[in-house]
Amino acid sequence: MKKTIITMSSITYAMKAKEYLNSLGYRCEVERTRKNIGSGCGYSIMISDDPDLITSLLDRRHIPYKGIYSF
Repeated sequence: MKKTIITMSSITYAMKAKEYLNSLGYRCEVERTRKNIGSGCGYSIMISDDPDLITSLLDRRHIPYKGIYSF
């Protein structure tokens, strides 16, 4: 299964994103951002759903993020 990491602008937004996405039925976990990717606050969310869909949901809820990395 393809995983996507979305780097967040703060731990607060990472936690808000997790709570919001989980409430909609999307699996989302908060984790420390891997050293070899991106910048931001040091926290990311890990998702396995379509990143375009997830980022549009975050945009709609005004939850800022920094970058998107798929593995």
